Amino acid sequence: MSHIASAEPEPAPRHFLSVFRYSRRALGLVWSTNRPLTVSLAVLTLVAGVLPAAMAYVGALIIDAVVAAATVANISGNTDLTKVYGLIAMEAVIVAALAGAQRGINLCQSLLRAQLGQRVNVMILEKALTLELAQFEDSEFYDKLTRARREASSRPLSLVNRTFGLAQNLISLISYGVLLVQFSPWAVLVLILAGLPAFIAETKFSGEAFSLFRWRSPDTRMQIYLESVIAREDNVKEVKLFGLGPLLLQRYRDIFHKLYHADRALAVRRDGWGFVLGLIGTAALYGAYGWIALATVAGRITLGQMTMYLMLFRQGQSAVAASLSAIGGMYEDNLYLSTLYEYLETPVRKAPPGRTRGPDPADGIRFERVSFSYPGSEHAALREVSLHIRPGESLALVGENGSGKTTLIKLLTRLYVPHQGRILLDGMDLNEWDEERLRQRIGVIFQDFSRYQFLLGENIGVGDVRYFEDDERWRIAAGKGMADAIVESLPQGYATQLGKWFKEGQELSGGQWQKIALSRAFMRADADILVLDEPTAAMDAAAEATIFEHFQKLTQNRIAILISHRFSTVRMANQIIVIDDGRVIEHGSHEQLMALNGHYARLFSLQAAGYR
Repeated sequence: MSHIASAEPEPAPRHFLSVFRYSRRALGLVWSTNRPLTVSLAVLTLVAGVLPAAMAYVGALIIDAVVAAATVANISGNTDLTKVYGLIAMEAVIVAALAGAQRGINLCQSLLRAQLGQRVNVMILEKALTLELAQFEDSEFYDKLTRARREASSRPLSLVNRTFGLAQNLISLISYGVLLVQFSPWAVLVLILAGLPAFIAETKFSGEAFSLFRWRSPDTRMQIYLESVIAREDNVKEVKLFGLGPLLLQRYRDIFHKLYHADRALAVRRDGWGFVLGLIGTAALYGAYGWIALATVAGRITLGQMTMYLMLFRQGQSAVAASLSAIGGMYEDNLYLSTLYEYLETPVRKAPPGRTRGPDPADGIRFERVSFSYPGSEHAALREVSLHIRPGESLALVGENGSGKTTLIKLLTRLYVPHQGRILLDGMDLNEWDEERLRQRIGVIFQDFSRYQFLLGENIGVGDVRYFEDDERWRIAAGKGMADAIVESLPQGYATQLGKWFKEGQELSGGQWQKIALSRAFMRADADILVLDEPTAAMDAAAEATIFEHFQKLTQNRIAILISHRFSTVRMANQIIVIDDGRVIEHGSHEQLMALNGHYARLFSLQAAGYR
């Protein structure tokens, strides 16, 4: 189907060792998250690595002690099991210590998992706060963010666990090797070589699994989006009325089947080769059994030593397999960690320290031949736009949807930077302003304002994060935004939970939400630039007229910029700019534009005729 990507997965990374460059960073991340837990995990890992060999050695001593005691009993009739009981008690202590070490390792891993998962997620979100709007509007960047959020948050601890597990198994192998070499150095070599084929196959398929993970990111995002469309309350009305449910669900199934086929093919090859190559290790194990049994029959080793060597070889083979699997897993974890650091290292424009005052506050806002195109688009959203608005004046922007009105506001708030021309505030280029101070001076409500699932007061408070929980500021802003009547109509007032995502949440009408958002714009008491982008689209004409009469009184000595499709409101502005395809085609007061008898006059007449 056309909505499902058909590209093949990227090839697996070629350079095996180069992938491990993230291990040190992950270990440093875990160390800085909780040093006592990391040290405890290291110590317990060391203990758990040494104890299995000690247990095997003591087990051999027990068997030999039992055989010796039985021989003495047969000869003299005296049974002395003191040494046997002492060795059994020693092994019991070792077993208890090993169990305690494993429990301690599990506890440390559990606590580190919670702390590290939280820290990585915070790092991802902190990075998001530093990125620009253009990056969030880039689909490739969203794929990068999705990969980081889905897998990378759990991979640092996984890598550390595998690293400590590898250390534990290597310690065990060294202790096993010290004992096995007494039987034959060749036994140690066989033990190691038997695990290599399965390790090579596992590493190869780990790379393929990661390539598949990267390839499927766009489809995974589409699945997440389809879930939200089908299951969220703000979409459910249209889904039901338009009968979209079966169509969207089928698209969701199609994506799953596409991804499942790729997963199944990889799983079949991975497990098939793993089984075949694992037989080599099994053959080596039982070959060693025969070798050790033959040596026992020949009298070269005792029965206790035979038992110890068999146990060492079996446990040693498990340790080799676990070690090689840990290395393969570390390789896989490093691959996934590359997505985290790829995201965290996304370039960020660092704005130099700016100025907080302009040389000419009476000059207001100037656009000088400003042009701008959105990233990836060859079409200019704005073309050589020039305008000037002084403090105490109001400006209305008129034009069809997509003409560039909202883009102009995004440039004014420095969400984007012009490609040509410049914007000045108080006689100083916008790029020279301190970004935080600039945005404190602007109160803005966009037509696609956010409806936060917060308390009503907090929904207003987001307009100025400095006073987010200041209920007195809420009341003042609500009065200016004409939302006080809404507050009074709700039993819990400003403490009312809005939206339906949480318990006892209240949903508002579109017009009520717009008044809340309008109040949000008034939270910034020191804002001398107020921007309203279609703020009353969900209100009737009478309500809009009332709000803008009220708005005019509140914006005296301030700059007011208004975007609206209702000309009864637009005509209140001191100056009106008509934008078409990114260009300013008409500019003047309502009376001047009507006398011009051009585009504005035609649109005004058409709308006025609709009210007759």
